[in-house]
Amino acid sequence: APMRRAAAPVAAAADLTANARRERGGLSARLRTTGTTTTMLLVGALACCAQIMPKASAFNIFAAPKAAPVAAPVRVPPLDAKVSSRTSIIGGNWKMNPGTLAEASELATAICADASNLNGEAIIFPPAPFLGAVSDAVAGAEKVHLGAQLVYVEDKGAFTGAVAPSMVKSLGCEYVLAGHSERRVVFGESDADINHQVLKTIEYGMKPVLCIGETKDEYDANLVEAVCALQLAKDLVGVSKDAVKNMVIAYEPVWAIGTGLVCPADVAQKTHEYIRHKIAQMYDDETADAVRIQYGGSVSPESVDELMSMPDIDGCLVGGASLVADKFNRILAYEEP
Repeated sequence: APMRRAAAPVAAAADLTANARRERGGLSARLRTTGTTTTMLLVGALACCAQIMPKASAFNIFAAPKAAPVAAPVRVPPLDAKVSSRTSIIGGNWKMNPGTLAEASELATAICADASNLNGEAIIFPPAPFLGAVSDAVAGAEKVHLGAQLVYVEDKGAFTGAVAPSMVKSLGCEYVLAGHSERRVVFGESDADINHQVLKTIEYGMKPVLCIGETKDEYDANLVEAVCALQLAKDLVGVSKDAVKNMVIAYEPVWAIGTGLVCPADVAQKTHEYIRHKIAQMYDDETADAVRIQYGGSVSPESVDELMSMPDIDGCLVGGASLVADKFNRILAYEEP
């Protein structure tokens, strides 16, 4: 009897051990089944993703890895472009000055008398009534050209006060201003008007000097490039790349014209570089490298040397300082770096 009582616990323990083994075996089987099912579900889901989004490489792990996209090449202007391919050109915009024909003739004569010292080329833009007298003065100065401040977009007709392109050309004009900020702001000329002036100037075999630039509010709002791009796009509609190569673009920050505020040379350079980049986008690199870009905005004998040392500044459009022969001649004879 004692032996039977001792055997009972042993048998019970054996039964528990057997049951535990069966439970572990069942659990292992369930885990294997669950793992297999989970794996199959995961593979199926990924396969669906691969079929639904075959081009989404971030989700399609079965797709072969793709090469990283290659960025478009960035145009880098030639470092020595001004020296190698572009002749500097400085213009004097007299606006509605001086007051008499005698003063205009005297000023033009004084400028041309010292023209042998100038670097590059020069243009004088007198008021229309003085074009004849100034034409006589510049006739003997090889590097000094005559320009008109404005032409109308019609050849002739009943347009009181207007000046036809044939009229200024007959007086010896080679260049014509278009889009100056004072014409845009004071006289309300639109980009469509300016575009017509540019096209009419080219039609008569003269070269436009297209003025573009931002106001102080636009400058403060970091819209310089946007404004210049929009004006270029509108003002050059229908203008061929060959015409652009021969014309002049004048960047004039409106806030620096006649205000005494000076745009630093390095800031002006960045805008000029952008304008050249934009011309390359609109036309091609060859056109962008050929077109001459002037800076205008309170240019003085004190600021011209640094401005002209910038690689993309090919000249200046001078206002008040062009009315004083000594000052303008110093600007024309700027010191090259």
